[in-house]
Amino acid sequence: MKKVFVVLFISAVMSACGGSGKSGNSDSTAAANETAKATQSDADTNANKTGTEDSGTAAAPGAKLMAGADCNTCHKVDVKLVGPALQDIAAKYANASDAVIDTLTNKVIKGGKGNWGDIPMAAHPTLPPADVKQMVKYILSLKK
Repeated sequence: MKKVFVVLFISAVMSACGGSGKSGNSDSTAAANETAKATQSDADTNANKTGTEDSGTAAAPGAKLMAGADCNTCHKVDVKLVGPALQDIAAKYANASDAVIDTLTNKVIKGGKGNWGDIPMAAHPTLPPADVKQMVKYILSLKK
């Protein structure tokens, strides 16, 4: 008799929760897929607004690397936050030579202060130098 009640109880719970686990999972999977598509669409829209869309330029890999790093915590494209705006950096180092790009790459990795005031640039020793160089090239490609 107890088994009958247990089976009825489980059946009632399953019915109340949307039937079999398969249809509930497919609904939630479909919803998750729609959310992922919307998020990607928003990211694409934001990339178009900031000029970070992968349009085949040499700067595009740097934009993607910056999006995965913590750069946007202190820097924005056109607004000074804790650090200078990226466009201001690009203006200061317009037509930068390879030596200047190497210096800026080292500055990002080692950190420091003095070039933009008293607020120090945090060190990023875990970032690979080749990735940082791509980020620097992207920053220098930003024009006002």
